[in-house]
Amino acid sequence: MRNTPGGLRAWLHGHPLISDTALAVVLAAAAVPCAYVTSLSGFDAPSGAVRPDALGLALIVAGCLSTALRRRMPFTMLFLAGVTEMTLASLNRSGSLLWVAALVLVYTIAAHRGLALSLCALVLSLTCRAVFAVTAAGPGDRTAHLFVALLTMTLWIAGRGVRLRRAYLAELRDRAGRMERAREADTRAARAEERSRIARELHDVVAHHVSVMTVQASAARRVLATNPDGAREALSAIEEMGRTAMAEMRNIVGVLRTDAGPAERNPQPGVQEIPTLVDQMREAGLRTQLWIEGRGVPLPPGVDLAVYRLVQEALTNSLRHAGPQARAWVTVRQEPGELAVQVEDDGHGSGAPGPAADRTGHGLVGIRERVALYGGILRIGPRPEGGFEVNARFPLKDV
Repeated sequence: MRNTPGGLRAWLHGHPLISDTALAVVLAAAAVPCAYVTSLSGFDAPSGAVRPDALGLALIVAGCLSTALRRRMPFTMLFLAGVTEMTLASLNRSGSLLWVAALVLVYTIAAHRGLALSLCALVLSLTCRAVFAVTAAGPGDRTAHLFVALLTMTLWIAGRGVRLRRAYLAELRDRAGRMERAREADTRAARAEERSRIARELHDVVAHHVSVMTVQASAARRVLATNPDGAREALSAIEEMGRTAMAEMRNIVGVLRTDAGPAERNPQPGVQEIPTLVDQMREAGLRTQLWIEGRGVPLPPGVDLAVYRLVQEALTNSLRHAGPQARAWVTVRQEPGELAVQVEDDGHGSGAPGPAADRTGHGLVGIRERVALYGGILRIGPRPEGGFEVNARFPLKDV
């Protein structure tokens, strides 16, 4: 497997000590011959500097090799390089490339450490440079030291810029990660809300239609022997109710299918379908009366569906619990800024359960959630004159 330049760069980034050691070795190897050149040229060397000896070369090599630990302990290595350079100056010997090692260490501290430590490193480097410049005699030497000082400050500023840019990019990555996590949380919440909505819709559809089918089947069983025609009508009603239930369930679940056809994405029922719902309840044996009052202004889709489901659940409970001889009244009244929905039954008839608590269940809990979702007010409970009522009021601020 061949190493690509990108792979080698990534490997070196994961092993910084290797690259730093290579840099230190190259710098130390170049510093030895440069020591002789600088002692003759006078650049970065005290006036009248002597030729380097074994001690001077050892100090130069040690100072240059300090850059191998520039990422682990850069300030300590910078202090070591500064002490080495001033020791060479006190011995009247050239510092060779120690000023380059100091530049590398100053840049490293500025790029990888905090502002306080980087400022201390800059002051230390400039102080060492000033002490070294004091030993130089002649304007040319001082000009060289001034150039090195300016170069030190330039690299310090560049290092600080790299650190700030790295911090900015890290903040961008962190912000992007937080946004991605927030987006995933919102997606999970939306999915959970959609599952809850579909569960409520399926409960309302299944509970209503199955309750009506159960009543029709019971009526057909009772009259099967004495009234075959009536039994056939009841069975036909059961068949029609089953088809309606299947169509509604396909309509609800169709939003989850990516390959669903247009027929499975019909509009959800609303107030306009309440008369058909009332007719179904009458066929099932619940004597129901309906009043729709007020302006015919179109309602928001969510409120429209919530009103239909509320009436459907309330009539289903009346059919199941109020008794075979019970009567029900449905009133939908649209007023300025408000929509009132009231479903009542008298609770009369043989077999009607007495306690109102028997009427509570998951369906009415779902209705309460629907009403609260649109800022409405819901009251569920027994009527003073007997029976049961469901009374809801929806605000219509946008209508």
